[in-house]
Amino acid sequence: MLLLCNYYVTYRCNAYCEFCHFGFHENFKNTPFANLNDFKSNVEQLAELGVKFIDLTGGEPLLHRDIGEMAKFARSLKMQTSITTNGLLYPKFAERLAGNINLLHFSLDSPDEDEHNRIRKVNCYRSVFKSIEIAKSLDEFPDILFTVTNETYHKLPRMYEIAREHDLVLLVNPVFSYFGNPGLNEVAIDFVEEYCDGKLDVYLNKGFMKLRRDGGNHIDDPKCKAVSRVIVISPNNEIILPCYHFGKETIKIDRPIKVIRESEKIKYYKKMEGRFDFCEGCTVNCYFEPSFAFPTNYYAITSLTSKFKYSYNKLIKQKIKKFTFRKSETQ
Repeated sequence: MLLLCNYYVTYRCNAYCEFCHFGFHENFKNTPFANLNDFKSNVEQLAELGVKFIDLTGGEPLLHRDIGEMAKFARSLKMQTSITTNGLLYPKFAERLAGNINLLHFSLDSPDEDEHNRIRKVNCYRSVFKSIEIAKSLDEFPDILFTVTNETYHKLPRMYEIAREHDLVLLVNPVFSYFGNPGLNEVAIDFVEEYCDGKLDVYLNKGFMKLRRDGGNHIDDPKCKAVSRVIVISPNNEIILPCYHFGKETIKIDRPIKVIRESEKIKYYKKMEGRFDFCEGCTVNCYFEPSFAFPTNYYAITSLTSKFKYSYNKLIKQKIKKFTFRKSETQ
């Protein structure tokens, strides 16, 4: 079942995060932005194919001048939308995005301003809190996304306090090993799991942590569904296979996506998902989140409680808060 589209609207970024390869700007400065007409055509087709979630990603997605229209179009097709941003450009796009982003994530890498700005190599710490203030004034409930590394995991208690001070959910995103950066070590995994356990307003996918303890994906017993449940589209209007992070091949979208999805090439990559040599040990969150969407294995079952907690916060608790806030305004 095709569930998710990771749509890279741009590869460009305005930060230089040390754990992300998009921080090397010289590699992406000449790359294009996704064409709006291509985007609309592709997303319309994806909706017909049953895609329920679309992550408007990058790079920094708010560098795309049409990001507001893109989000609105996807929502008009009843898709659940998500954006993760460093907050630098959110004040510019806030009103255009309001009501059109289901899952709005503001990245915060440390509770300490100097450390956050050092990791990002740009002064964006205060932009996060300014963006939170603006988003809440527009009746939005963003999440604080904390990418946990071996250097910052011990800052988790203070990050949790910050999220609670702003009445927001804290998303704990364990860094994965890629582009030369190490994944979480056992000490960090133990600390993060123990601290997050039982906290209703913290989202940590326990399946991710179990996967790390087990050494990641194993090609002799693969758990990845990066091709069958995810479609990755580049700013060049291409489908990337098998995934963005280990892209071996691209297919130009020059014919209906349904036809492409039925091609022998896609069938081959579905058969091989999680089985390539480079799939051994993989823990890339972007693909294991949808891979664990259904309780078909132990990792997916382990993820259930985390997903239930997050759904409660987003679909019930925050909606009640919005209703209460609107009702108080009318009185």
